[in-house]
Amino acid sequence: MSSKMVVRQPQPMMYTQESDEWSSGICDCCQDVPGCCCAFWCLPCFACITSRDYGEPLCLPLLEIFSCFIPGITMSMRVNMRLRYRIRGTMCRDCVLSTFCCSCSWCQMSREMKSRNVSVVMVGAKNT
Repeated sequence: MSSKMVVRQPQPMMYTQESDEWSSGICDCCQDVPGCCCAFWCLPCFACITSRDYGEPLCLPLLEIFSCFIPGITMSMRVNMRLRYRIRGTMCRDCVLSTFCCSCSWCQMSREMKSRNVSVVMVGAKNT
């Protein structure tokens, strides 16, 4: 009796968003109340988690304690996300939102990552 190994290849699942806008507004915290509460009560923790989920180093946002006026890490993450997802916007707007609405900016980036999440299909192997 011989056994054959059957391998099922992963099937690509792509989620495309036709819009070149953010999927939620800067003040749409009601879309993710737990996340916004976490950002309000402990922004450094929320920013580190969001940074890690985006594929950046976990403690990268903590470097903002060394910046004087403009939160450079928040702004660079926001610009990078805009470019990656092809969202319209300007660096000036990113600078203003990162400086004056920092926690709302991190919440918006977190919601954007969740809305543009691409499913991953694992390879399954069976002996038959």
